[in-house]
Amino acid sequence: MKGKRKDVYLKLKWCWKKASVGLSTLAFFIMTATPVMAEGNIENSEIVVGTKNLINDVTNWLMVLAPVIAGLLIIYFCIRRSAADEVDQKKWNNRIVVAIVSCIGAVLGSATLNLILGYYS
Repeated sequence: MKGKRKDVYLKLKWCWKKASVGLSTLAFFIMTATPVMAEGNIENSEIVVGTKNLINDVTNWLMVLAPVIAGLLIIYFCIRRSAADEVDQKKWNNRIVVAIVSCIGAVLGSATLNLILGYYS
């Protein structure tokens, strides 16, 4: 058992190193990029306006797609639950609950981001 844990630890450590290098590189490029300034202030720069528009579009799509995908998953899970035996029905019930909670979390998260972004425009 210790060998498997060590392998998992080493894989996670390797993934963490790769992710931190990638995020550091991304942060470096974002910080060193020269924003095209309009009227001399940062809130009108292309990067800030583009980022706000991107976040707004992603959150709007998430509010539409999350319930649709969750609904399809719930239908699929209900069909699988009806064909399962008693032991597996508990697993499918848990998956249905996870799908519902995930949908609610995605919609609330995107609505919160839209609300926060609304104060900056």
